[in-house]
Amino acid sequence: MPGTTPKIEISGLQKSFNNQLALDGVDLDVKAGEILTLIGPSGSGKTLTLKCILGLMKSDAGTIKVDGQDVTHLKGQEYDDYLKQFGILFQKSGLFDGLPVWENICFRLLQEPGATRKNVREQAADKLKSVGLSPDVADLFPAELSGGMQKRVGIARALAGAPEILFLDEPTAGLDPIMSNVINELVVRNVRELGSTAILVTSNLVTARSVSDKIAMLHEGRCVWSGAVDEIAHNHNPYVEQFWNKKKDGPIKMPVTSLTY
Repeated sequence: MPGTTPKIEISGLQKSFNNQLALDGVDLDVKAGEILTLIGPSGSGKTLTLKCILGLMKSDAGTIKVDGQDVTHLKGQEYDDYLKQFGILFQKSGLFDGLPVWENICFRLLQEPGATRKNVREQAADKLKSVGLSPDVADLFPAELSGGMQKRVGIARALAGAPEILFLDEPTAGLDPIMSNVINELVVRNVRELGSTAILVTSNLVTARSVSDKIAMLHEGRCVWSGAVDEIAHNHNPYVEQFWNKKKDGPIKMPVTSLTY
């Protein structure tokens, strides 16, 4: 059973660029084994929050704790060891064009002491099976794959090494509804089998509804609501209600440029 200490806890997270606040005091937490999905308009700070947790962006204020330990200012070997517990699916999959699929999946494992290419390739083939792809795909290059296959390879890479924490950034972006549902099922099944803690970023509300234990909504760098997935559809928070029901009118104002002819 998960303990009372959250797996990841963010308090008062701030980040600015050119004196413009991009994250304005974000508070979030996710329990061990839980899937948290971040939703919100473009530019609301979802991906930036992940980057700050990973240390790819240094926050200006606030704390980030993992397993109760403050990791906000880790450096050197401590930081390298910290990153080893993460598996990451980047936007647009982020595959290396010049490497075959199996090396993409196990790129990090190849750097481990004592790793052999034969052994690592076998691990890659197993990960391909876990995302519904044939081991024959291992020797193909990313350019030879469809968009849905690239997403699945990206997920397989995130799963390699059985990470404690998974970050999945827009796992269904650009996919048709059927392939999106395939990806949703793969995400949930693999996260549960690993026992990992996962944070997803998505603009796909079907994905958010399908995979989440908990949902948090960001707007203008702030967390305006968080709660269990079954609470969101009937929530009366004005930001959530507008976004979830895809309403044009509400507190979320989308910039529109008038066109002249």
